[in-house]
Amino acid sequence: MLQGNAIIGQSGGPTSVINSSMIGVVQAALKADFIENMYGMRYGIEGFLEENIVDFDEEDPQVLEDLRSTPSSALGSCRLKLQDDHLPQVLELLKKYNIRYMFLIGGNDSMDTIHRVEAYAKEHGYEMHGIGVAKTVDNDLFGTDHTPGFASAARYMALSVQHAGILARDMKKVDQYVIFQCIGREAGWLVGATAAGKRSEEEAPHLMCFPERAFDKDKFLADFKACYDKYGFVSIVCGEGITFADGRPVSASETADKFGNTEFGAMGGTSAAMALHKMIADEFDFRGEFQVTESLPMCAADRASQQDLDEAYNCGAKAVELAAAGETGVMVAMQRGAGSEYVCEYVTAPLSEVAVNAKPMPDEYINAEGNFVTEAFLDYLKPLVGDMPHYAKLSDARVAVPAN
Repeated sequence: MLQGNAIIGQSGGPTSVINSSMIGVVQAALKADFIENMYGMRYGIEGFLEENIVDFDEEDPQVLEDLRSTPSSALGSCRLKLQDDHLPQVLELLKKYNIRYMFLIGGNDSMDTIHRVEAYAKEHGYEMHGIGVAKTVDNDLFGTDHTPGFASAARYMALSVQHAGILARDMKKVDQYVIFQCIGREAGWLVGATAAGKRSEEEAPHLMCFPERAFDKDKFLADFKACYDKYGFVSIVCGEGITFADGRPVSASETADKFGNTEFGAMGGTSAAMALHKMIADEFDFRGEFQVTESLPMCAADRASQQDLDEAYNCGAKAVELAAAGETGVMVAMQRGAGSEYVCEYVTAPLSEVAVNAKPMPDEYINAEGNFVTEAFLDYLKPLVGDMPHYAKLSDARVAVPAN
């Protein structure tokens, strides 16, 4: 078994459970005989290039344990796009610190980073095992049933829309609609998840706009009017990355990050929710609200799912187990067992495939109208978000008109 040091990094946006994955790796590595020192890269690969490295052997074990339920990214993150001319320096640092195992927690771009580092080291005769740990609230990573972080973010969004829907129902004489925007550039998993608390037709949400479906303004306004006529108010959930049929973002943003990803709602554009708000106001002269949560569902530890925390930790521990078995070039993934009872198994997906593929919502999870989820999706979602709260509602009965 290859002896040497290991290093771990966190990359991209956080989740409520990303630290649990990190500690899953760290605690398993500290017990492993083949790992001499367990290091962490501050601020991802960018910090590694600056030799901003911490030694987990020097950390208080209780602090490490407490990090399992701490929000955000404890090591710090970055969005540096690794360039080819960075790779020689990365290799020199791997050799300098005798790093033989690299773990990176992140999404597609992070899996691409570790894949390229691992391949470059192999090409130049340096034995180094690279293993990725899945992370994204968007739930769009290829090769896994769901990602650590999605369940907690899904619960956050579902509770938010449920609560905002009750408010909208009771305030419908003031505001006739409310629009809630979800993160997720090209996948509508979180949009769909907001239906987790819906128990009746009247309850929120009423309409969904998915990145997987081209946005049709006329159809949207017609669907809105039908819901308003039926319920007296409308709760709408949209993905930040919804586009028109020609590919134009509804947000009209022209700003991109270092990976070329459109930054919806950034300077230079508007948000999808604001754009929908204006369409409705212009068409019907209604008053309404829009809510854009941005990073809140990524770091809401108070709404984290315990199952999500546990699965995130297990993914981290599995990464070290794979390293011990000599695996490299893979990402720890989760596979749902067959049968009606939810069971999660920990498997692998090739980094080369995860880095270049995405996982949009399947067609069978979106209804024929393209404006809501199906029962199949709710069946998929339920074991992840858990039970949702039930709130009371007054009856609609009126006092009888007094007799003369």
